Amino acid sequence: MKRESIIRLFAGTVILASLALAHYHSLNWLWVTAFVGFNLLQSSFTKFCPLEIILKKLGVGGSCGAGEQSGDSCCTR
Repeated sequence: MKRESIIRLFAGTVILASLALAHYHSLNWLWVTAFVGFNLLQSSFTKFCPLEIILKKLGVGGSCGAGEQSGDSCCTR
């Protein structure tokens, strides 16, 4: 699985979990949703994503061009 897909999966999971926690526990969990949304927004402009840095250091998701086709979105940047 590509790093980009892992980031999307992680963000979606955190958003859904925080929404469920806000519904069943406390509305303060919506701050987590806001943080993830803000991070996604800023990373689209700055290309800075803390989770991507962590995944790179852990060696998760592989690197672009390592046996992937050149038409993949990750490799066309």
